Amino acid sequence: MRTVLGKPRVATVIGMLVLAGGVSGCSMFSTSNAPVDCDAVLNQEQAGFSDAKIASDLGASVDKVEACHGPKTNR
Repeated sequence: MRTVLGKPRVATVIGMLVLAGGVSGCSMFSTSNAPVDCDAVLNQEQAGFSDAKIASDLGASVDKVEACHGPKTNR
């Protein structure tokens, strides 16, 4: 009888591991890591929107919007 009770436990443990791996893998497809469309940023910038407003509209961080402007230089 011991082997009969052991198989469901093993199946449960394997199922839980697969489920945990599946849930953690969903973060790979999160849009928060997606690049910002710099053409859209340029269009909105030309329309007079701030970086914060553009980031909000595109669902991105301000840092990613600022990256479309290129590196900052001290003049």
